[in-house]
Amino acid sequence: MKFLIVVDMQKDFITGSLGSKLATAIVQNVVKKVENFDGTVIFTRDTHSVDYLQTQEGRNLPVEHCVKDTEGWEICDELKPYAKTVIDKITFGSIELPNVLKEYGHSIEEIELCGLCTDICVISNAMILKATFPETKISVDAQCCAGVTVESHETALNAMKAVQIEIKR
Repeated sequence: MKFLIVVDMQKDFITGSLGSKLATAIVQNVVKKVENFDGTVIFTRDTHSVDYLQTQEGRNLPVEHCVKDTEGWEICDELKPYAKTVIDKITFGSIELPNVLKEYGHSIEEIELCGLCTDICVISNAMILKATFPETKISVDAQCCAGVTVESHETALNAMKAVQIEIKR
């Protein structure tokens, strides 16, 4: 069984409070990836509460974003029709994600990741999955990811490659 993990393709990361041209530029690539993926697609959704600015993350990144039940928290409109399975996560990486995959049984052939941001949440989830499933092929589609900057995107891709996560270009 193959899985595609679509990380945090939310309005706040694309056009909202933390949006960027880099993020906007990958939306159609991700849509095509999801439409053509032969396997199970799972979305993650960054989820914060109204007290976000009082959390450790909020003190280090004082930009309110992805507050539950707000417009910015929603998966972007282009991908929303495909978001049948969504895992809300309160931090960069989801510790629930491996458990959800395990529920599908022991026949995990490959796990591919894409989404936002390469250098924060994509790398965090990729590392959790690599540690949980060390013998499973884990890959990241570089054309379906964007980082905070082009440089941080490339740094994250190189870090993942160093721990035997395949980078698809």
